[in-house]
Amino acid sequence: MIDGLNADIKKFACFVFQTEHQINLMKKALFILVLCLLVEEIVTEPRAQVVEFKCGTVLENNVTAFVPNFVGTMEKISDLMRTAGFGTTQMGTGPDANYGLAQCYGDLNLLDCVLCYAEGRGRLPGCFPYNSGRIYLDGCFMRVTNYTFYDEISGPQDKTICGNTTRKDTNFQESAKRALLDAGTTAPNNEGFARPKVSVSGSKNESVYVLANCWKTLNASSCRACLDNASASIMTCLPWSEGRRLNTGCFLRYSDRDFLNSIQRGGGSKINKGVIIAIVVSSVAFAVIGAIIGLTIRKNTILQRKRRGSSDIVKMSRTLNDSSLNFKFSTLQKATGNFDDANKLGQGGFGIVYKGVLADGREIAVKRLFVNNRHRASDFYNEVNLISTVEHKNLVRLLGCSCFGPESLLVYEFLPNMSLDRFIFGNSLQDFY
Repeated sequence: MIDGLNADIKKFACFVFQTEHQINLMKKALFILVLCLLVEEIVTEPRAQVVEFKCGTVLENNVTAFVPNFVGTMEKISDLMRTAGFGTTQMGTGPDANYGLAQCYGDLNLLDCVLCYAEGRGRLPGCFPYNSGRIYLDGCFMRVTNYTFYDEISGPQDKTICGNTTRKDTNFQESAKRALLDAGTTAPNNEGFARPKVSVSGSKNESVYVLANCWKTLNASSCRACLDNASASIMTCLPWSEGRRLNTGCFLRYSDRDFLNSIQRGGGSKINKGVIIAIVVSSVAFAVIGAIIGLTIRKNTILQRKRRGSSDIVKMSRTLNDSSLNFKFSTLQKATGNFDDANKLGQGGFGIVYKGVLADGREIAVKRLFVNNRHRASDFYNEVNLISTVEHKNLVRLLGCSCFGPESLLVYEFLPNMSLDRFIFGNSLQDFY
């Protein structure tokens, strides 16, 4: 019995090892698959670096109204950003109302857009208990406040940020001005987005890269006015190699390095398909891994129960083995003539009873049990231990048992020359006939 349990334990240990190995292989395969499906994404950037984060100066009016409105605004905008890369929404009314706007710049695909937006969304709650905040990142913008601001193009929080690491020559400066002018002209008629590149005269490899983006809530004329203002402000950064203008209604940036993504969101259907496939495959893979882990946990629970049970069985076996209740199977087999039919006394619902004679001359009755369920061993031992201590004139005494051989046997005292009814009722039973 104990050897069987040890074998089960060894099998389960092998199963656990194989399961862990399979999970590791699945993780590696999943990583490689997603990497292959998203290979086009590797060459793009979400540009989730924070450029400017500003909170308002006015406290919320009523926290019980403001917080649900703010959370609702975030949830609605999140849904819009995942599908369109842009969204506006409004929750509540009065001083604790929340108006929100989020937008990714035009060269980000949807996956990069969501990554950029997630960075901004994670920071905006930090403005609480103030009722407004805005965050500019290199790939997206988000703003929340308690009034409608969708048509605003400028404000007191507008800011110019210049890079101060490299000074450029006049050729670069002239090229930068042309690129900025081109962006201000193109974007209002191109859904508020432009990304011109202008080569620097007198240089073979140097160019100026510009990104201009108006919020989609602005019409063409408002977009043009916002970018004209931004362009005039950002030119003060020259001769430095980098500059950004953060306006209330638009974002403008120039640089001597190519920071733009080569694939625009509008043409990213192929990428989106890859993302969808990756998500589906990932979900299926993790579901399989979850099922394997669940099975492992279930098997481990069964193993622990077996260990506890086997420990109890071992203890009881040792106790029984050391007591006078234990009979060797070979002893009983010899006493009954190898369970000869000639020694058969009768048969009941749980086994056949044989007459036997021990080496010391004692006559015994041996019940050969039909049921040999090793998992019920603890119950069997407890019952033997209990019944063997009971003595009553109406009970046949249980002398012991054998449970270490191939079968479970019970040993009773032998009642010669009379049936059980005579033993219980005596001769008075004849009065009933």
